Amino acid sequence: MFTGIVEELGSVVSMERRGDGARLRIGCSTVLSDAFAGASIAVNGVCLTAVDLRPDSFAADIAPETMARTNLGDLRPGRRVNLERPMSASGRLGGHIVQGHVDGTGEFLGLSSIGNDNWWLRVGVPEELDRYLVWKGSVAIDGISLTIASMESRVMGVTIIPHTFEKTTLGGYQPGGRVNLETDVLAKYVEKLMQGRGSDN
Repeated sequence: MFTGIVEELGSVVSMERRGDGARLRIGCSTVLSDAFAGASIAVNGVCLTAVDLRPDSFAADIAPETMARTNLGDLRPGRRVNLERPMSASGRLGGHIVQGHVDGTGEFLGLSSIGNDNWWLRVGVPEELDRYLVWKGSVAIDGISLTIASMESRVMGVTIIPHTFEKTTLGGYQPGGRVNLETDVLAKYVEKLMQGRGSDN
């Protein structure tokens, strides 16, 4: 489990296509301090298994499903990515419960200054995810735990504070780009329970 608190900005070293999947290599340092082959590391909010560890990088194999559902297939050498290790049993839940299981991608619409180094982020949301996103609810955007400040006509608005802007990839996005979205898992459990309850009546 992750919390959506980005630990490090990594850099894509290589993206090697392998059929419908790929092998990704990420240059980094902090998340390697206690890493081992088979460890989980979230890359832009996608839980990947680290392999072929080196002093300054790790590799991860990306399955075809992950290539189709996330923006990892859009990555090119030199691109920065958000990295996070799983939360330890004694750690603090600083963001919210993030599984690293991306539900789909949204469209980056824009990032505009609202003063004092704060920013307003707008993301277009696919119809199938809209019902899980609510005002003041939690969402992970490219692995970053954020609070939804507005939700209207499938456009999500989020306030980005200076620390988040500085320590994540958000400042480098262009309109029309894809961002990974993971909705709050609790909403999906509630939906499933309510559906089952309805069928019993």
